[in-house]
Amino acid sequence: MNSGTSNTPLSGSRDNPDQDQFLTILSREDALARFEAALFPREVPREQGALADVLGCALAEDVVAPIDVPPFDRSNVDGFAVRSADLASAGEAAMVRLKLNDEVIACGVAPTRPVLSGTATPIATGGPVPRGADAIVMVEHTQPAGRQAIEIRRSASPGQFVSYAGSDIARGEALLRAGTVIGSREIGMLAACGIAQVSVARRPIVAVISTGDELVQPGAPLAPAAIYDTNGAIVTAAITENGGEARFLGAIPDDEAQLEAAMRAALANSDMLVLSGGTSKGAGDVSYRLIGRLGKPGVIAHGVALKPGKPLCLAVCDGKPVVILPGFPTSAMFTFHDMIVPVLRRMAGLPPRTDATVSARLPVRIASELGRTEFVMVSLVEGSDGLIAYPSGKGSGAITSFAQADGFLRIDALADQMPAGAQAEVTLFTPHVRVPDLVIIGSHCTGLDLITAPLGRAGLSVRSIAVGSLGGLAAAKRGECDLAPIHLFNEETETYNAPYLTEGLELVPGWRRMQGIVFRHGDPRFEARSAVEAVRAALADPACIMVNRNQGAGTRILIDRLLGDARPDGYWNQPRSHNAVAAAVAQHRADWGMTIAPVAHASNLGFIPFAEEHYDFALVKARKQRSAVQAFLDAIASEEGRAALARAGFRPA
Repeated sequence: MNSGTSNTPLSGSRDNPDQDQFLTILSREDALARFEAALFPREVPREQGALADVLGCALAEDVVAPIDVPPFDRSNVDGFAVRSADLASAGEAAMVRLKLNDEVIACGVAPTRPVLSGTATPIATGGPVPRGADAIVMVEHTQPAGRQAIEIRRSASPGQFVSYAGSDIARGEALLRAGTVIGSREIGMLAACGIAQVSVARRPIVAVISTGDELVQPGAPLAPAAIYDTNGAIVTAAITENGGEARFLGAIPDDEAQLEAAMRAALANSDMLVLSGGTSKGAGDVSYRLIGRLGKPGVIAHGVALKPGKPLCLAVCDGKPVVILPGFPTSAMFTFHDMIVPVLRRMAGLPPRTDATVSARLPVRIASELGRTEFVMVSLVEGSDGLIAYPSGKGSGAITSFAQADGFLRIDALADQMPAGAQAEVTLFTPHVRVPDLVIIGSHCTGLDLITAPLGRAGLSVRSIAVGSLGGLAAAKRGECDLAPIHLFNEETETYNAPYLTEGLELVPGWRRMQGIVFRHGDPRFEARSAVEAVRAALADPACIMVNRNQGAGTRILIDRLLGDARPDGYWNQPRSHNAVAAAVAQHRADWGMTIAPVAHASNLGFIPFAEEHYDFALVKARKQRSAVQAFLDAIASEEGRAALARAGFRPA
């Protein structure tokens, strides 16, 4: 296999000779240049397509107009076809009388009588202008003068309200150029010229295969330790968006013989093959090892200095590109859009994709890894002095990151950070960014969805960013949000939230929720104990593993109150949501943690109440009168909102 990388194990991996390592990591630019050099130049296949079938395709050759559009001089208004010279003296005080010709010109009716001096012919919008006429007078500027005449009180200039033949499109004019992407407007132009078929670049057929023993297709039951195959659906859609004809062939287990057969069959019937997963150089990753058997030259690059996306594998097998994307959805999508889309669009005859960008300020510092170009997804909110880009911290395995982010920023491989306050260029995922109507930054709670749901139904866009109570409070002080959900207990006053407010912030009461210890039913270390007793029993057992919460979360403060100076096994496992804590306990990855009662009950876990905390909102006073903020305040005070919270296990304030 000509991989361009060494397969010699690194020092420290000699105990496992099958564990290859990334020894030659190419820069993004070098990897893309090598990939394109192995594929281009190449002819773009073309085909004839009916107008109904070529939307989104690129024209393969120039289109010349075969007719004039309009094909005749036509009227732009309802009125009368006249000779402008007859009306030179017309005015309010000196109306001109014209005799009406005995025909009416409607759309699709060819005129048979000329307009002679002193006469006029009634004509409808779109009707052909008769011989002799050089202007149209609107019917509003005339009045009847008996049965066969009209009086006109305004003069007319030659060409008034007339579209001349060929004034829109002239016969022989280059209507559309090769490479033009056909949209609805282009189809309209072609139809206006009577063109029913055009030569377009044939959409490249792209086979898509997901790999992994753990993958289950959406709609099928999910077995333990299995996950739904998201990459197959996402990659298939992204291929279609960028000019390809995607054919998803399903998920193939990590069986070398089965996968090789599937890859060979896919390549034989397609122009390109895209796989996801199996590209890391581990013992169970087999995809990249098969490429050398499928055609020359084989692997072009395996390992690219990208974050996310380092394991990306680019290959060419007998002229056909083969791509193995990383298995994690975010890594797969970033590498696909950044590295594969340019090649796919060239194969489809499409121009390079043009991405819209905006400038935004970073509210927090983003650390980066030297030597790797890093892409960071961000959500945009409106600050007092422009847009603010909040980084998503969900990681490369999070599929929701793409759906919830507005775009991404790029950190150069030579930089180790992007400092707080820096202005960054954000590449948008869509042509335009819609700043949300309501921005909520702070602590996470499932009850928040119950209050914001009516706002969404009313057409308001709501963005909720979970950064913990302290992070939300800081954002509110900087004016980066409308509301910051907080649940912070003050030891000195023994009260919640109010002591933490500063000038410019106002407390909006939310609801009460019970925080407590969550555990699996039947665990004797926790059953029939108080929270303090349960934690004491957990600390006494070295085999008892906890799951913590992220720093800055109000729940973390409660946990640290219970633990004191103790740091048991699992303390540094710090997920960012209540649901993640419950999942860790339910799946036996941890034995206990702290979450809220509704989440514990929904997960069918044991629950020991510890503290009823106040989940309230720090409102930025300067934004209080905004309509979306008022809608939120109405929703939280409404009987419907309070009833929904009560049904979910919360106690409205």
